[in-house]
Amino acid sequence: MAHLQLLTSGRSSGAGGGRLQRQRPPGSALQARGGDSSEPGARRPETRGQSDMARRGHRLLLENARQVVLVCARGERFLVREQLRGLAVLEGASLVVGADGLIKAIGPASAIQRQFSGDTFEERIDCSGKCVLPGLVDAHTHPVWAGERVHEFAMKLAGATYMQIHQAGGGINFTVECTRQASEEELFLSLRQRLSCMLSAGTTLVECKSGYGLDLQTELKMLRVIERARRELDIGISATYCGAHAVPKGKTAAEAADDIVNNHLPELQELGRRGELYVDNVDVFCEKGVFDLDATRRILQVGKDTGLQINFHGDELHPMKAAELGAELGARAISHLEEVSDEGIAAMATAKCSAVLLPTTAYMLRLKQPRARKMLDEGVIVSLGSDFNPNAYCFSMPMVMHLACVNMRMSMPEALAAATINAAYALGKSHTHGSLEVGKQGDLIIISSPRWEHLIYQFGAHHQLIEHVITKGKVVYKK
Repeated sequence: MAHLQLLTSGRSSGAGGGRLQRQRPPGSALQARGGDSSEPGARRPETRGQSDMARRGHRLLLENARQVVLVCARGERFLVREQLRGLAVLEGASLVVGADGLIKAIGPASAIQRQFSGDTFEERIDCSGKCVLPGLVDAHTHPVWAGERVHEFAMKLAGATYMQIHQAGGGINFTVECTRQASEEELFLSLRQRLSCMLSAGTTLVECKSGYGLDLQTELKMLRVIERARRELDIGISATYCGAHAVPKGKTAAEAADDIVNNHLPELQELGRRGELYVDNVDVFCEKGVFDLDATRRILQVGKDTGLQINFHGDELHPMKAAELGAELGARAISHLEEVSDEGIAAMATAKCSAVLLPTTAYMLRLKQPRARKMLDEGVIVSLGSDFNPNAYCFSMPMVMHLACVNMRMSMPEALAAATINAAYALGKSHTHGSLEVGKQGDLIIISSPRWEHLIYQFGAHHQLIEHVITKGKVVYKK
């Protein structure tokens, strides 16, 4: 709406704060304050009154926040290299979400108060002394399954590798058997509980994979559960078909690929055409002993031809040249990448293919860490995911960010960008999610701290810090 302005860049001309900072790592100077002409596109904030238009109602007003972390302020779809040295942060600011669930204005608290003085709000929240951040985005999860694998954790601690457990009938194979036997209602109830835990930890958009069915009937059952969650729950969902998560018992990888290409993907396309299922992404576990490069190429290409984004597992346990393949095919994202080559990193940077790094997986499986610093320095779009699954049982993106900083040597601004705007990019949703900007969906969190970094710094304390989680301007979790 023309009368509602973005109030972000530069120094406020009035009282009440609203100063935009490009936050730098501790010890470095703050840049681009006050509409500094040395930063391209920098401008002074604007505001226009509503005297010429009817007063109207809005969904939410967040008032007087100590910090509002925009992450982006100029419509960036992702952040790389020098853009990650600091994030756009407003101090002493307020934010308005409209009745349509979209952000209408962000700016100095006094200016927002004047501009909306005659308007009504369904809810007002005083954020004095607190921080407002974008809702977190979890770019990689496996949340639909039955059974549990807590016994495997003891095996791992005793030295068993992922593939040893898998070959002994555990791992994915064990979960597949349990998931095939579970009813659709049972799977939905457990998914709802897991997504609720993610939501309370600040995640407002999550990628959800199938992949514990491996036959068409069970894969469709899982995808129907994900579709029901998308329609009924408050959390945003990006659905991924992952029927190539493992080779089903009794089939070769080539036979499994034939089944997926000839049966699974055409059925998904038809169900999408009829409006029964909406699937966003196609995934393959490209790994030695699972799907090789040729089978992976075939499945991903056919998936892409049916309209799905390519977003797959690659270079996790063995160097497979999956990154090079993904760049060649125009993949939106590749996950894991613990064994990625230098050439694969360069190819991903050129192709603008996001690297979805999963620090919980490397931590729990005692793998070497993905080379996040190399990827960041080369200009790869680095994202983060929890990899929530029976093997890596973690709901919390704040804990994922902490692990990324400590174990992968990412800075806190890099980690937050990777869990917001870049993770949204990995899901093809950074035009609507991942930052606090006018026109984007009003998904955000409020933490009880005067500095946003506490969300990462206080390891495991997110439930004490997060006071509100909001989606589309609606409070969906309150401490």
